[in-house]
Amino acid sequence: MKFFIDNIFFIAIVLISGGALLWPALTVRGKRGTPQDITMLINRGKTTILDVRDAKDYADGHLPDAKNIPLADLDKRLSELDKFKSRSLIVVGKSDARASTAAAKLSKAGFADVVNLEGGVAAWQKAGLPLAK
Repeated sequence: MKFFIDNIFFIAIVLISGGALLWPALTVRGKRGTPQDITMLINRGKTTILDVRDAKDYADGHLPDAKNIPLADLDKRLSELDKFKSRSLIVVGKSDARASTAAAKLSKAGFADVVNLEGGVAAWQKAGLPLAK
């Protein structure tokens, strides 16, 4: 017991750090799909791919036929996506947290079927799937 009392500050730092590391994984919400799931959705048709990464990252490589609207601009440019509300919308980001944030905004805006690419573009590349430039 003396150990815990003597080291309470270090223990608190460890617990807070651990919580901060786990927070992004615990806050990922919404539908998620692996690269294989996303490929099947694309092949079925009636899907739109939205890349929420910055323009530079998008230019380095993106999913074929993906539309780029950076997450920072999503609120201002939401009207560009209104015509796709009846389609499945696949959200691609650098990380799951960024895509989840975009998916939450899109769901609030009335998009019924929003799916995040689990693992982002890195997972797409790791699965050996093509990127367009």
